[in-house]
Amino acid sequence: MLSHNQIKYINSLKIKKYRQSHNAFFVEGEKGVSELLNSSMKPLKLFALSEWLQNNSSQIDQKNIEWQEITEAELKKISDLVTPNQVLAVAELPQTHIPAPVVSSGMALMLDGIRDPGNMGTILRTADWFGIRTIICSGDSVDVFNPKVVQATMGSFARVSIYYTDLIEYIKKLNSNIPIFGALLEGPDITQKTFTNAGIILIGSESHGISKQLIPYVNEPIHIPRISFPGGDNNAESLNASVANGIICYEICKQLYKNNF
Repeated sequence: MLSHNQIKYINSLKIKKYRQSHNAFFVEGEKGVSELLNSSMKPLKLFALSEWLQNNSSQIDQKNIEWQEITEAELKKISDLVTPNQVLAVAELPQTHIPAPVVSSGMALMLDGIRDPGNMGTILRTADWFGIRTIICSGDSVDVFNPKVVQATMGSFARVSIYYTDLIEYIKKLNSNIPIFGALLEGPDITQKTFTNAGIILIGSESHGISKQLIPYVNEPIHIPRISFPGGDNNAESLNASVANGIICYEICKQLYKNNF
């Protein structure tokens, strides 16, 4: 049976300052917990229904993880989901405020003021899909270990490396020939541009796009054109940040793949 203190502790991890003070976060659902257990992250304890424990007993024993059987009613008391899903795992909080590696090759994402948990989770999931493992975030971006972000990643949180830092100071450390791709209205059409080198994809905030201070550092501006089927209307003012990220990642990674194989 879950104690009052256990319920209070797990629910406190829904708030950033308590995640930081306890150095812990939680993951919910079969998919997310499975990815956690198969990653290098450190699980601290599992809280699960009897059925899940029986189906995953060999993995639990192999990894020597502390666990506790709970009921559906107890799971609802600690869950952040409308419909809780069998298991919740508390894990050690990875370090994200350590110095970010200076990118010299390969692709990385740079996120400038992404505050919506759903957008952040989708961006991480998209990065994982395209094999982009380094994510560099501004200090005012949402915490990636917010339960809603973790859930939206569908397990990708366990396969990417996330760092929070001052973006301008980070860019200043880069070699000047590293491409920094950023979506700007005056940039060339992304569908007509040729991409030959990997670099950093800079995604701006949902409300304001790339901040004015960062725009001068975008040395590879791009623009996603409005395209509609014949007779169709396209009157939206802008694209969602996670959607724009998906389009940019697809076009750049597609060309780089073709150029190398």
